[in-house]
Amino acid sequence: MQIATASQMREIDRAAIQDRGIASTVLMERAAEAVAEACVSQVRGKGGRAAVFCGPGNNGGDGLAAARLLLGCGMEVRAFLVGDRERMTPECREMERRLQAAGGLLEDFRPNADFAAWCLGAQVMVDALYGIGLDRPLEGDAYAAVQMMDTCRVPVVSVDIPSGVEADTGKVLGAAVEAWETVTFTRPKWGQLLGEGAGRCGKLTVADIGIPEDLVQGLDRTVTAILPEELRLPRRARDSHKGDYGKVYILGGSVGYSGAPVLAARAAVRGGAGLVTVGVPAPIWPVAASKLTVAMPHPLPAGKDGCLSLEAFEPALSRIDACGVCLIGPGLGRGNGVDTVVRHMLPHIHKPVILDADGINALDGHIDVLDSRHGACTVLTPHDGEFARLGGDLSSGDRLGAARAFAEAHGCVLVLKGFRTITAFPDGMAYINTTGGPGMAKGGSGDVLGGIILSLMGQGLTARAAVPMAVCLHGMAGDLCAEELGEYGMTPADMIERLPRALKSLERP
Repeated sequence: MQIATASQMREIDRAAIQDRGIASTVLMERAAEAVAEACVSQVRGKGGRAAVFCGPGNNGGDGLAAARLLLGCGMEVRAFLVGDRERMTPECREMERRLQAAGGLLEDFRPNADFAAWCLGAQVMVDALYGIGLDRPLEGDAYAAVQMMDTCRVPVVSVDIPSGVEADTGKVLGAAVEAWETVTFTRPKWGQLLGEGAGRCGKLTVADIGIPEDLVQGLDRTVTAILPEELRLPRRARDSHKGDYGKVYILGGSVGYSGAPVLAARAAVRGGAGLVTVGVPAPIWPVAASKLTVAMPHPLPAGKDGCLSLEAFEPALSRIDACGVCLIGPGLGRGNGVDTVVRHMLPHIHKPVILDADGINALDGHIDVLDSRHGACTVLTPHDGEFARLGGDLSSGDRLGAARAFAEAHGCVLVLKGFRTITAFPDGMAYINTTGGPGMAKGGSGDVLGGIILSLMGQGLTARAAVPMAVCLHGMAGDLCAEELGEYGMTPADMIERLPRALKSLERP
């Protein structure tokens, strides 16, 4: 989905209202429906208490309309005006009138002990202070309201963008709401995907409020946001067999790191791959064989350090040649022997290659090996530290620009992992992921991602389709874990177990 700047979104709204004759209050009501739905899903049932903080602008009008809808759902609702009544827009005043007609009230924001106690008993708060037009630091009552929302330990649903976040950059303007969910409208905004703002949005939901699709056609299409609802898996043929869904190969593991290739293999199997073969150093083969009941592990020559030796080159390359795509790196370890195997092997592989972890580290100081594959499909999945070792420049803080520059310079697909993972292609196209969270920040999560990418590419999806989808599915599985198990206790193995549910949600009916 394309991403909009604040000025672009204002022009799209203007065209919808003035040129197409869509009443602004109609758009506001549709926006409020999406906000109210997010609030009700947080309360998880009828009843509950909602505190709605409204500014005097149209963002506040969205909040007032949502307050009325929540009141109609049987919730106890109090709406608070944070700002001057004299500055309320006509649309905001109309939504106040409708709220009053439904039995509600817009109260002035007067923080005191009783007010704070009532808010602390709420099940959800709505942040409708400022929308995408904010360009100055918060102060006065607005600052106090944001501080209250951030310290009450009550989930907050932000309307369009968390108040205090600059829509175009993600910069926090002094203070900003830390939302549980942000419901934005028509298209994502750059500040929800970049900088500090990305971390303030929580779950990002993009709601269709009836803006004609042709009005957004002029937005930049070279960088897009990956949303689960836009992805679909191809339907499987009824008369298919395992050979139709890919033969894939994983080269990984070393003494002390036997779990990494196992996690990658399990993820590849759960991702739908037909046949998964795993090459590991001989000393850890019994461990891998005992843990992998569906994938097929086999032993390779190893040195005294427990890593692959140079003798592993020929047998591993022979296995790779028999497969459609390979993943190199999970748990391989570091050392002259294993690094040499990887570097010597890459120019001889004429299949798509995914490099992760120590497969990437083997290129440290040898970026020419990657460049020698220019024209072939090579996918790299570094975190920021590995990216820096490859020569990637993150000094400016522009992760998107750095990822795109590296992919173009070296003719590879770059998956720059982290919050809002970026997938960049050699032609300048880039995709920003919107799923996943901090519970995934555990050793082994990257191995799971590598296995999912491997699986989808092995099943015949192009890198353009497979890699951004795999990143999104990886985050979706993490989100399911966080919801069911919490962010502290979830593990990469838990993510693999929930991968089928994430995949099922993308299947065609």
